[in-house]
Amino acid sequence: MFLTNILLKKAKSKMVMVLMESAVSGHKFTAIRERLVDKLEVIRFDPYIRAQSVYRERKKIRSIKST
Repeated sequence: MFLTNILLKKAKSKMVMVLMESAVSGHKFTAIRERLVDKLEVIRFDPYIRAQSVYRERKKIRSIKST
C-alpha cells in the first residue's frame, strides 16, 4: 500500500439522510440523523390518514457533509 493512499483517504461524514416510512399508510419523507445513532422511529402527522402515525427508518439514502 502506498503512503499517498493513506494520506488522501476520505473522512466519513457525520450525518446521514434516511428514508422514513409510515407504518400505517406507506407515506414517505426524508430525515437527517447522525451516523452513529440507532435507527429512527418517530410519531408524526400522516396526511394520507389525517392522524398521527409511527414512522420507521427504511433505508439510508446518502451521506451528508457536515459543516
